[in-house]
Amino acid sequence: MTAVRVLIADDQALIRAGLAMVLGAQPDIEVVGEAQDGIEAVALANVHQPDVVLMDVQMPRMDGLEATRELVSSGSGIRVLVLTTFDLDAYAFGAIDAGASGFLLKDSDAEDIIAAIRAVAAGDAVLAPRVTSELLRRFGALTRAAEDPARRAKDDDRRAAAARLQVLTDREREVFDALVQGLSNAEIAEKLWLSESTVKTHVGRVLQKLGMRDRVLAVVFAFRNGLTDPQ
Repeated sequence: MTAVRVLIADDQALIRAGLAMVLGAQPDIEVVGEAQDGIEAVALANVHQPDVVLMDVQMPRMDGLEATRELVSSGSGIRVLVLTTFDLDAYAFGAIDAGASGFLLKDSDAEDIIAAIRAVAAGDAVLAPRVTSELLRRFGALTRAAEDPARRAKDDDRRAAAARLQVLTDREREVFDALVQGLSNAEIAEKLWLSESTVKTHVGRVLQKLGMRDRVLAVVFAFRNGLTDPQ
């Protein structure tokens, strides 16, 4: 089994050391480098060509958003998993737009981070349900506080976005609604009484029909257009 090559980018040495120790103890994960800022992350990624960069969003010289954009635009195939906190949600979504394959909370359990790295390396996208729910809640609060012209613009965006979903079958719409709440394939399968393989097929069709790279962009799409409610 080929090990997943991981580069850790974080400006706090203690966090880098802790992550390196936890990840390095996994038989299928190899830590190939550590970076203390975005510039170093891009440089080391170009040298070591990791499968996944575990990227902090707020770093000196170059933040995680810009570093993610540079890595993804390079066409190297390196995938980025963003670590975020609630007060940095704008950075997190900027990184997703730049091509990151997912985001997790910085206080996530080690097991969740390990599982996320494996999933991203395998070509999946990772969402932290708690982050997703919090962002949706905050978006809802902002929408309710909007002035009338802004509200009308949001309503127009929502109608246009809802029209895009009409290409989905009823079952695909159920899967879409579940995945934008941050549910994993296993959780969707349990919720909809389907097999995981069937869910994976549905997710693939949903993303293809909507022209989206991965399920993370589906969450961004729903988040920005008010197509789902916070839990």
